[in-house]
Amino acid sequence: MIDLTTIADFSRNNCLGICTFLVPFNLLATLQTLIFIGLNRPTSQILLISAFASLYSGLMVLHVFSWFMIGVVMSPTYILLSLGTTCLVINIWAIKFPDNLKYFIEKIVSLAQKILGKFQNLAFN
Repeated sequence: MIDLTTIADFSRNNCLGICTFLVPFNLLATLQTLIFIGLNRPTSQILLISAFASLYSGLMVLHVFSWFMIGVVMSPTYILLSLGTTCLVINIWAIKFPDNLKYFIEKIVSLAQKILGKFQNLAFN
């Protein structure tokens, strides 16, 4: 039988190592999901990378909950919880509605291109 207390203690005792691993992997895997959606990669590849990214973000949320269980309520816990939850939502969005997410990414990219174009015009005038 799995002892959740032991797992939570391990999570808290190795917080620095866990966060050092999870934060960049979470961000990179979620970014890779967005890139795969934007590049029209096959659905199987999107599902695979989204599943791994969801695993990283889910582990981060569980890690933060282990701190909440003992009453640690500080800004890093909320920041990590927000990061993990945001990445988890993006990855679930990529799994459930990839076409909707692709449309959203296209709109963001076109808006960024318009803004950068205006800055380039200002710089050369």
